Amino acid sequence: MNAESATSSQDFYFNPWDPEFRANPYPHYRALLTGPPRHVEQFFPIALVARYADCRAVLKDHQRFSSVQPPMPVGFDENNPFKGAATVLFADPPVHTRLRRLISRDFTPRRIREMEPRIKEIVEGLLARVEKEGSFDAIADLATPLPVMVIAEMLGVPTEKYATFKSWSDAIVAGDNTLPGMPMPPELIEARDALVSYFSEEIERRKREPGSDLVSALVAAHQESESLSAGELLNFVVLLLLAGNETTTNLIGNGMYALGRHPKQLAMLRRDRSLLPRAIEEMLRYDGPVQSTVRHPNEIVNVGGAEISPDTITFVILAAANRDPAQWEEPEKFDITREPKDHLAFGEGIHFCIGAPLARLEAAIAFGAVLDKFPTLRLKDPDVRPQYKGSFFLRGLESLPMSTD
Repeated sequence: MNAESATSSQDFYFNPWDPEFRANPYPHYRALLTGPPRHVEQFFPIALVARYADCRAVLKDHQRFSSVQPPMPVGFDENNPFKGAATVLFADPPVHTRLRRLISRDFTPRRIREMEPRIKEIVEGLLARVEKEGSFDAIADLATPLPVMVIAEMLGVPTEKYATFKSWSDAIVAGDNTLPGMPMPPELIEARDALVSYFSEEIERRKREPGSDLVSALVAAHQESESLSAGELLNFVVLLLLAGNETTTNLIGNGMYALGRHPKQLAMLRRDRSLLPRAIEEMLRYDGPVQSTVRHPNEIVNVGGAEISPDTITFVILAAANRDPAQWEEPEKFDITREPKDHLAFGEGIHFCIGAPLARLEAAIAFGAVLDKFPTLRLKDPDVRPQYKGSFFLRGLESLPMSTD
């Protein structure tokens, strides 16, 4: 059964493989917010959890809703770069607890504050390159290189390789758009193998020449206490690169687009920088970098009036929950003065994004610097509909031309 026929008899439309759906899924979420979780058959049974209260309940119930991916049919898991070992993203306690503890020291509030001067330096350098041009691409010139350079430095690898890292990351993320059971695109295979090969060599080098970076710390944990298997160590480093850049890139890009589409909000933020923290929370709520996450029930669970069985993959649609009228007044409105509430852009429960403080800091520095340097900032062409990358789960723009003159 193809995805289109699977949804044709429903009173809603949900097809993450449809580029038109991915470009603007929000109108389709409204029907999902009017009742209990819906069920759909798309290659396998899927439950769509969309309401805020339901999403939050599932994310906090890690005992009944597992993050561990069950065995998939042959050909349905070929684009997974983490095959063979656990990662913090796809693990439950006690494995998740052990893995998360290993990197928590590098994401403490103190450690994040210590990174602020260097992040400012990177942002200033990036904007200096485009300052005299009269325009720049918010994605290519800022949102893409900044997070990659930051995470690359944390991992102790040369920041000049950021373009290579980003090309690998983009190719792997684009694999989300590969229909289940279909062969992986050659560029995805090449990117995954290159990324694994590169970090395999870096890990071996850190064993000989340890440093103060995060890779060295993880290598030491593997060598000293065997708290990381060899496969876990490699997957951990690969995940840090992917998760450490894609979500922040999308936060900055989607947020810049929201400001560009709402010039009154942009003007308000330009006049009153004290609104920046609220503005970033509103960007995360209004058009967050992650549309959905996945859970796997290990027993029959009633969620908001609908039963979800263990053979059903549960899509927890964070972006729908963040526009639930039961939680927010006028949820379709972009309002940087909105009183911040507990949006789900960074998840909830034990899997709440450990990098959230770093992402917020990078975004605050980036937006503050752009507003300082470009007082006439606006979309280069407000009528152009931007293109989104080929992933439903990670929502991000391909490019976003901005005018500054």
